[in-house]
Amino acid sequence: MADAELIRLYEEGIEQSKVDKIVEILRNGGLVIYPTDTVYGLGCDMKNKKALERLAKIKGVKLDKADFSFICRDLSNLSDHVAQIETKTFKILKRSLPGPYTFILPGSNTLPAAFKKKKTVGIRIPDNQIILNIVEKLGNPLANTSIRDEDVILEYTTDPSLIHEKWKHLVDIVIDGGYGGNEASTVVDLSDGGEPVLIREGKGSVVL
Repeated sequence: MADAELIRLYEEGIEQSKVDKIVEILRNGGLVIYPTDTVYGLGCDMKNKKALERLAKIKGVKLDKADFSFICRDLSNLSDHVAQIETKTFKILKRSLPGPYTFILPGSNTLPAAFKKKKTVGIRIPDNQIILNIVEKLGNPLANTSIRDEDVILEYTTDPSLIHEKWKHLVDIVIDGGYGGNEASTVVDLSDGGEPVLIREGKGSVVL
């Protein structure tokens, strides 16, 4: 496998030709590292089983045990991936997204085969035009996981050139969208339709 290509892409003036190239790689089962509104993420087309298996292998888990979140373009296609949600829950989502949150929602029976057994799914809509543009062009969500660092103090690598150096033998493309953050998303469980349950406090305000 050739080293991953480092593609520079910035929110101000996104070059569509580069987006098209990235999307083609994703459709062909590629793995891509990209900026979000929190830390850099690693993901693939959620409908490509071979890519999902590669992603799970990197995480050191079997695919049916993998705990990926899904990056969606907006709330309009949420019904394709989650079960019917309460009005109260939808209002929280609408108020908070796009933003630095991962919301745990009840899974839908229309999920791809690899996720059929999942009772809940994590949904992200980051406030970052690069990744949202890619997901929109792809036409369906990305299975997503965060790029973590072995350094217990830093936890997340923020420099895309260092990320490329470390990951270039494992993925197909690393997007340099500028320095990333070092604080992960806030994770909130909304799966039972009742009060929000804070799972992890991160960048997003917990006042929902």
